[in-house]
Order: sequence, then C-alpha cells, then structure tokens
Amino acid sequence: MSMIALAGALELGFLYGIVAVGVYLSFRIFNFPDLTVDGSFPLGAAVAGVILASGWGGFVGAWLTLPLALVAGGLAGFTTAWLNQRFGILHLLASILTMMALYSINLRIMGKPNIGLLRRQTIVETFPAVPSIYQGVMVLSCFALLVFVATAYFLSTQQGLGFRATGSNPRMAQAMGVSVRRCTYWGLGLSNGLVALAGALFVHVNRFADVTLGFGVIILGLAAVISGESLLRPRHVVVAVVACFVGAILYRLVIAWALHSDFLGFHASDLNFLTAFLVALALIAPRVRLRLRLFSRRGSG
Repeated sequence: MSMIALAGALELGFLYGIVAVGVYLSFRIFNFPDLTVDGSFPLGAAVAGVILASGWGGFVGAWLTLPLALVAGGLAGFTTAWLNQRFGILHLLASILTMMALYSINLRIMGKPNIGLLRRQTIVETFPAVPSIYQGVMVLSCFALLVFVATAYFLSTQQGLGFRATGSNPRMAQAMGVSVRRCTYWGLGLSNGLVALAGALFVHVNRFADVTLGFGVIILGLAAVISGESLLRPRHVVVAVVACFVGAILYRLVIAWALHSDFLGFHASDLNFLTAFLVALALIAPRVRLRLRLFSRRGSG
C-alpha cells in the first residue's frame, strides 16, 4: 500500500471516527436507531459546499462553515426527536422520514446534485508547511482529538449522566427528575450535528460536495462502533469513545489494504461487500470468543 493510499485511509478513518461518535450517541447512549445520519452527513456537506463555492468570507468564511454545518445537523436531529417525542412516531420510521426529506432539502441548498471546489480556499490550507498529501490527515486528526475530548468530558458531566440514564432506563431517569424528552432532543441534535460536521470536513478535504454522500454512512458508523467495541470491550465511556476512532481507523486501513492488494483480487466495486463482511465478522467475533472460552473451561474441568 502506497503512502498516498495510507494517508487517504487515515483521513477517512479520522473522518468516520467523528461519524462513529455521533452514531454511538444515538445507538448506544440513547438506544435510538437513528437513520437520519444518512441525510445529515450530506446536509453538512451541502452547507459547506455552497458557502465555499460562493467564496463568501474568504478564509474566515471557510471556518464558519463548520459551526453552521453543526447547527444544520442539529436541527435535523431535533426534527427526528420531535416526530418521535411529540407525535409518538416509531424512532426508526421518524428517522427515515427525516432522512427522505433531507434529500430534497440538500438538493435545494446546493441547487444541483454536486459542487466542485478545486480552486476554492478551504481550512486544509491552515497547515501550508505540511506536505499536501498529509494536510488532510493533520486537519482531521486535530478535529478528531477535539471531538474525542469534548464528547468524553460531556458524557462525564451531570448532564451527560442524564443522557446515559435516559437511554439505559427512561422510566427510572424520569423518576429521578431527568427530562427524558429534553435529553432526547439534545442527544439526537448533538449526534446529527457531529455527523454533519464530518460531512463539512469531508468537503474541505476532498473539495467537492455531492447529494449522494450520505449513502451508507450509517453502516460505516456502525462498522466503526462495533469493530472498536469488539477490540477494546469498553467498560467506561471514555474507552467507548476511543473505540469509535480505533474502529473507524482500523476499518479504513483494512479496506485500503484489501483494495490495494492485487493477490486478493478486490476492486472498488467490492467496497459494500467488504463493509458487510467486516460488520458481520465484528458481530460474530464476541459469540465465537464466548463459545471458545466455555469450551476451554469444560475441557479443563
């Protein structure tokens, strides 16, 4: 595997690590199967792409695309939570409805299916002294560290404990004075905000935005979460957040190695197959490990 392929794998690893943290918040913390992320990722990309294409604000405007994408994704998460909490729509169906609506919204924002940004100024130029192939890795690793520290700290605070209680046992959390509805609103908003932020960072690094960028993002996020948990077996929330990034980086490295190994015979068109295979392997591994442990105990007894 060449250095360019390795740098690209690390870029996507840090990027999808941020997505994985958002997926972890909804799936693990809130026990909420949220498919909105397939729409919020291209939503963040659309917001960033339109602002960068217009040249508004120059270098300062390029940085402003990130909080704007975060807010836009948060509103998408709020919408899903509103449909679920206010009208009692099943969480999975509520997220699908929001995801479908976001496809049209993203087209409206962009005005066309895709936007090219080859000659536009992005935040990648923050590190002009770094070789070009490593600039994306540098930027995304810094944001990954920032998201890790902020998420791990927040989930350790009193408000974060309320979030975790809401997903673990809503009735008990309500009895203890935690507003389950409010936590769900803010939790899904934060989750989709992080995913939209990752979408905006994708645009800055790759210099294009496309309305179909969200296809399969939920699977990639779940693959990172499940793979990381299978490897680290987290018992603390900080380790769980670390597992999101570890799983995302290892997943992208394995994919890059498989696609660039001629003797394996894989092509870019096999990406979905490899993703499904790795997710299935990560799901099966704990059960196989448990059966082997029980078998060894019986043999020793």
